[in-house]
Amino acid sequence: MNKIRKKNAPDENFTVGKFINKKLRPLVMAYYKAARSADDIADNNELSPDEKLHLLNQYETAFLNPQKNKASTEASALGQLFKSENLDASLYTDLLKAFRRDAENIRPRIWDELIDYCNYSAVPVGRFMLAIHNENPSTYLPAATLCTVLQIVNHIQDIKYDAMMLRRIYLPEDMCKHYDVQDSDLYLTYSTPGLTELKNEILARQQSMLKDAELLPSIVKNKRLKIELGIILSLTNCMIKKLQKNDILSQEIKLSRTDWIKSSIIGGMRGLFTRKRTVGTIK
Repeated sequence: MNKIRKKNAPDENFTVGKFINKKLRPLVMAYYKAARSADDIADNNELSPDEKLHLLNQYETAFLNPQKNKASTEASALGQLFKSENLDASLYTDLLKAFRRDAENIRPRIWDELIDYCNYSAVPVGRFMLAIHNENPSTYLPAATLCTVLQIVNHIQDIKYDAMMLRRIYLPEDMCKHYDVQDSDLYLTYSTPGLTELKNEILARQQSMLKDAELLPSIVKNKRLKIELGIILSLTNCMIKKLQKNDILSQEIKLSRTDWIKSSIIGGMRGLFTRKRTVGTIK
C-alpha cells in the first residue's frame, strides 16, 4: 500500500546548502525544517482542509512571535533566527501562503496561476539563500526563474503520486483541455498521447526558462554559492532530459548516482569558473 512520503533533506532532488559556509548551515537547516514540517501538514490526508489551515496559521503565529508562542518548535526556532539576523519575514510566510493553497487543493486554471503559485512555493527559497549571502538584489530575478523551473519539474516528476495520494493536480486546466487530458488519465499505467504532448510542452518551457537562469552563477559573489548554483543548474537540465525521455506514469523517475556525480563535476566547475558579470543595484 502506498503511503504519504515524509521527506528529509537528503531525500530532495536538489538539496540546498551543501557548499555554504558552516556558519550559515544552522540557519539553512532551521529554514528547511520549518518549511518541511509545514509542507507535511498541507500533505496530511488525515486532516481536513480547515484543520490544515488552522495548524498553518499556528505556524505563522509561532514564527512571527517566537517569544510568546511555542505551538511549533520549528517555526518558533526559525522566527528567533530571523529576528537575530534581521531577515524579511516574507521569506517564510510566503511559503505558508503556498501551503494554504495546497491545503485547500486550489488547482491552477491557467499557466500564469501556476507561475503565481511557484512565486510563493519556491521563489522565497531562492531569495532566502541570496539574502543570507548578502547578494545583490539584481540576482533575485534569475533566481526566481530557477526556483520556478525546479518547482514545475518536481510537479512533473511527482505527477502520479500527487494525483493518487494527495488528490492534487498542478497541471493548468486550460492546457489539459487543449491536449484532451482527463484527470483520470493520471491514474493509468502509461501516459496517453495527450499527456505526453502536454508533458513535453511544459518541459520545453522549462528548458527555455532554465536558459534565462544560467547567468546566475556569473552574477553572484559568493564562490560556494556559485558552485552550488552550477550543480543545481546541471542537475535540473539532467532531470528535464530524463523526464522527456521516459514515461512519467509507468515508472518513478529519479536522478541516479551517476547523474549526481557527473552534474556535480560539470556543474561545479562551470559555476566556479564562469565568467563574472557586473550587475547594477535595483532601486
